[in-house]
Amino acid sequence: MIDSQTVTKIVDAADIIDVVGEFVTLRRRGVNFIGRCPFHDEKTPSFTVSPSKGIFKCFGCGKAGNSITFVMEHERLTYVEALKYLAKKYGIEVHEKQQTQEEIAHNNDRESMMIVSGFANDFFINTLHNTDEGKAIGLSYFKERGFSKKIIDQFKLGYSPMKRDSFSKAAIAAGYKEEFLLKTGLSIKRDDGSLIDRFAGRVLFPIHSLSGRVIAFGGRILQTDKKTAKYLNSPDSEIYLKRNVLYGIYFSKQSISRLDKCYLVEGYTDVISMFAAGVENVVASSGTSLTEEQIKLISRFTENVTVLFDGDNAGIKASIRGIDMLLKFGLKVKVVLLPDGEDPDSFAKNHNAEELHQFLNSSEKDFIAFKVNLLNEGINDPIKKVEVIHEIVNSISVIPDLITRNVYIKECSKTLEIEESALTAEVAKSRKKQFTAESSDAGGTREIPQTTEEVAIPVIPVMPSFVNNIYCQEQEKELIMYMLRFGREELFRTENEEGDEVVIHVDEYIIQDIKNDDLELQNLQYKKLFEEYEQLLKNVADKEGVDFVRHFIHHEDISTSSLTVSLLMDTQMQGNENYMVSKIWNGTTNVIINMQMAVPKALAVYKSKILTIAYHGLMQQLKDEKDESRGFDILEKLKLLDEQRKIIANFLNRIVI
Repeated sequence: MIDSQTVTKIVDAADIIDVVGEFVTLRRRGVNFIGRCPFHDEKTPSFTVSPSKGIFKCFGCGKAGNSITFVMEHERLTYVEALKYLAKKYGIEVHEKQQTQEEIAHNNDRESMMIVSGFANDFFINTLHNTDEGKAIGLSYFKERGFSKKIIDQFKLGYSPMKRDSFSKAAIAAGYKEEFLLKTGLSIKRDDGSLIDRFAGRVLFPIHSLSGRVIAFGGRILQTDKKTAKYLNSPDSEIYLKRNVLYGIYFSKQSISRLDKCYLVEGYTDVISMFAAGVENVVASSGTSLTEEQIKLISRFTENVTVLFDGDNAGIKASIRGIDMLLKFGLKVKVVLLPDGEDPDSFAKNHNAEELHQFLNSSEKDFIAFKVNLLNEGINDPIKKVEVIHEIVNSISVIPDLITRNVYIKECSKTLEIEESALTAEVAKSRKKQFTAESSDAGGTREIPQTTEEVAIPVIPVMPSFVNNIYCQEQEKELIMYMLRFGREELFRTENEEGDEVVIHVDEYIIQDIKNDDLELQNLQYKKLFEEYEQLLKNVADKEGVDFVRHFIHHEDISTSSLTVSLLMDTQMQGNENYMVSKIWNGTTNVIINMQMAVPKALAVYKSKILTIAYHGLMQQLKDEKDESRGFDILEKLKLLDEQRKIIANFLNRIVI
């Protein structure tokens, strides 16, 4: 943490006009300043800064705040990161908690690696522009690719000499340690102890961190040699993890944020050519499959992603599977299919800015619709049709938002000519399967009490998509009590599709079943506790090493702590912690022995109550409805609700106590 005195110094020093003026062209209007808002696209300035009050406000999009919040919002930084950003700007030393010797050494190593990477970039730039070899080979290549001097300078492109030790010798001569040349991967050590350059004879594309520092390089060889990789990247290091980085994000983040859209391409030259053509909200995955970390990085700036595909049908089918990850993180995904034989690099070069923007805007299609059309095209074989449906179901099922899923289900049922109810059921089944896989990935097993018989996981009926959340306080309380009292108890053991054993715990089972049906607890205190518990499960790697109950008993929020203690007291009786007073069991039961029946039953009772209330609500709507078509729609919903109520009734009756 940064101490309060340092925070005060930073706040006092951060002049709002000075801070905002780095990113926005401001002009005085009376006592205030005005400019075009950096947070949304506008032609008429509505972004106002008050120097006397030290605040800003956009009267177009509503964004408002002070110097620190402006930096947080504009640069997508945390509060502490924004403070450090401003401290560096104004030369203020940041005092944090005392660091250990190991932490100091680690941070010094990172900084040394950053510095040597910066030196390398300067060396490669100088070689490109100021040596005969650099100009004849490197600069000629970039010019052949159509890169202007402005673009070459902006992206800090460079060239490494063919002589295998030119850079390494220059770095050592300049005083840089061999240790950091090797750690960054800029140099490689031979068996005889001498150093050679990793990127010798290649043009260089420096890779920047989000804050603009050079952390790695991508190098392209210009000779034709089948034994040598065409592209070569820096290895992962303390300052560079490929899975965490998107090429071009430093240059494009402001445009992505302002336009609320990110174009996703594959390679370095794709980014640079599109940038040069006027499309600046573009990043590249650098030829690798998208990772969760890269997707989270995009989501800091926008939830709208458009993926550009080369005009290669076979290649598209192979790569669209990776896009499901974007959907999983709640991003809105569209695609643009380029003409045959074109990639983003060539297409951007062959068209002016207006033509490029027009094509991108007119050609983008929703990803799910694109995938349906692509996979379903010319398919008459029923077996292949089933495979297509399962592919689409897999994509829809990862989408976290219920309404979005339902819209896609409705549209896809028409296109694929399959009943909407069948698609809904398959999506629900797929979501449950994903939960099993995620539980398996989480790892960790515990011995289950010997008194518990082996039971298959009950599949609790899925709630109809049109049923809204309904207030069922007693049932919500019951579920929260199970999570607090028995959350880390093992509920079932099952097998995943690979045949590996999977352990399902009580808390995981309850949370996932509720989330699968997109239900929300309506009691605000229960809801808050439920959601925090869910986040703990997601974020804690060693779940067995965390005392979840202790976390809530000693919670900093007094109301949460009091609720936890109250619920735990309600679950215990006569000093025997295995017994629980329960409305479901109509008395007292040894829950440890009956866990595999009790937990699914508690969920089923909860859903039964919701369905019953929803059913009576629809009956009242039907009674009051005057429009015939809407009346038939209500009847259809009543029929589905009645079917689900019967299924749950049978489900509950099958559990013999």
